[in-house]
Amino acid sequence: MHVSIFEVTMVLCFGLAWPFSILKSFRSRKNAGKSLLFLYTVFIGYVSGVIHKFLYSLDPAIALYALNGIMVLIDICLYYRNERIARDPSAA
Repeated sequence: MHVSIFEVTMVLCFGLAWPFSILKSFRSRKNAGKSLLFLYTVFIGYVSGVIHKFLYSLDPAIALYALNGIMVLIDICLYYRNERIARDPSAA
């Protein structure tokens, strides 16, 4: 099993942004500056990374892809929550 330090660094760096995005979405209850298409594109990318690791190169980096995918999925869920709040403020 060979883990690339460069791959791990890349996925870690990408992953550092998601907690801040999630927190902003949660606190602000707004989707300003968010793109649902972007979120889904990134989510599909992380799912593809997990599938690739599982099928061709199983190593600990799979956990980083999975964690990042979960964080993006949380941000997607918050996007829909915020849309609902924007349509009906009493839904908050």
